[in-house]
Amino acid sequence: MSEVSTTHAPDPHSDWPLRPWLLAVLLGLAGLGVHFAAEWNSDEWAPWRAALTAALAFGPLAFAFTLDRDRWQAPLAFAAIVALVMAGIAWRVANAGESYADAPFWFAAGVVSIALALPLFQAGFHKRRWATPYDETHFQVWTDSISVAGALAFLGVSWLLLFLLAALFSAIDIDLLEVLIERGWFGWSFSGVAFGAALGMLRNQLKIIGTLQSVVMLVFSIIAVPLAIALAIFLLAVLASGISVLWNATESPTPLLLSVAVASFVLVNAVVRNDDEEASGNRVLRWAALVLALAIFPLALLAAVSTGTRIAQYGLSPERIWGVIAVAVAVAYGLAYFLAPIRGRLTGWMERVRRANMHFAAGICVLAFILALPLFDFGAISARNQIARLESGKVAVDEFDFAALRWDFGDAGREALARLKDSENPRIAQLAADASALEVRPYGATSVADRREISEKAELSQLDDATAQAVRAYLRDEIILCREGCRVQLLRETGRGKLIGLMTNSDYGQNPHLLLVEAGTAKAISQRVVNGRLIHEYEGLGEPMNKAGEVELRPFTGYQVFVDGKPVGQPFE
Repeated sequence: MSEVSTTHAPDPHSDWPLRPWLLAVLLGLAGLGVHFAAEWNSDEWAPWRAALTAALAFGPLAFAFTLDRDRWQAPLAFAAIVALVMAGIAWRVANAGESYADAPFWFAAGVVSIALALPLFQAGFHKRRWATPYDETHFQVWTDSISVAGALAFLGVSWLLLFLLAALFSAIDIDLLEVLIERGWFGWSFSGVAFGAALGMLRNQLKIIGTLQSVVMLVFSIIAVPLAIALAIFLLAVLASGISVLWNATESPTPLLLSVAVASFVLVNAVVRNDDEEASGNRVLRWAALVLALAIFPLALLAAVSTGTRIAQYGLSPERIWGVIAVAVAVAYGLAYFLAPIRGRLTGWMERVRRANMHFAAGICVLAFILALPLFDFGAISARNQIARLESGKVAVDEFDFAALRWDFGDAGREALARLKDSENPRIAQLAADASALEVRPYGATSVADRREISEKAELSQLDDATAQAVRAYLRDEIILCREGCRVQLLRETGRGKLIGLMTNSDYGQNPHLLLVEAGTAKAISQRVVNGRLIHEYEGLGEPMNKAGEVELRPFTGYQVFVDGKPVGQPFE
């Protein structure tokens, strides 16, 4: 056991002069590859590009953190696995499109899994399993975190210096640096080189980083005292006043409660440290850590009650299911930390906390990896829950969010909405059909009945029946425009269709909203003034559609814009 431990134990005196140069080249090439593989200006990435980008980003990073002078085969294999896993997840996310509503969460789960796997691999967990010393894993977590923070700080300073030099040379008409900065390939390569060089330098100074780690943990342990006092007061106040006081104070208590629980977790471990010998000997700090360890569980329970209350009110959604998973992890951590001092009547509670950290790190790594795989469809689960609420009468038909099925649950939600169109309840069938016909996600009131009522109140003039029907259909989707009332009128006939002006009763600016009714469909168009003429551009094409006439100013308690003799917008000075 001792020989294995010596092989994998971090050496604080390790210094490899070539490391900064190798990592600079490695991450510089990786940055260049990411630039050419990625599609940053596209809303939908080609799956192979997304996979290649993820592989080029995460694989070299994993190799950079694990590469050592006498140890490169295992780090290379680990980096290859990381690249393959993240490439597969990115491929799945890119392929998801609108079929799944929670695709970004898959990628986030993959990142969490890799972030936890990295220190475990560095500490040799893949060989020693549960015999891996806690101090080695804890050391790797902190040195990795500090290395990332330091490398990012160096990267920021490097870019600042680059901008200053570009401005300096530009003053003497040498624009080379300014030109390079505007090139995407240069920015990614430069960032990779700077980050890699800084990371290499920091990984060569583990002894200094270890000292810095002790300083950071000392500062954190001091912060634990006021937080412990505040949490004790908070929990006593909630216990005395009832949990309703928390719901009345904020509409979203769950993120707040989980954030405080995470902060408590960090501060507890700042006092507990690697072992009992390193743990703070200050009795005040130890008692503060104990209070925080005990407080995590009730905080997690309050978050669970909050999440459960919201689900009971509004039902499941993919985001809420992911929230349930996060809360479940917090509750598990909190329970372990709560039982640690109770099981031994305070004796050895810190060691039980360390043991729980190791087990949870490995367990959450596996859980996050499983959640990133195509095993669960949270959109389908949520859609079934919402339909059950509707059919059981827990939510009224006119209050049911049919648009959410259309937009928030992926293909499973749209399939459920299609089934509702054939419902025996005519009201459900009508509202489901209305929601299915929507082309864009509605804003403002989500009730189809509310949207129809508001759109019918819009004042339409000089519009034939077909045009009026197209405009009202548009207003039902963009109902936020007419929530306080609006007036719609025909401006002119064009070669593309009918140009419609929409003025709201609330203050939306000087110019009217412009619509183009073309082939029975109303769509928004943009407007701008070019060389004294008002140009309308069809949204999405970016080419001139119609010149709407000369722009002129006439006195009207100040000035007002007139187009072909007709007033447009509000008067201004």
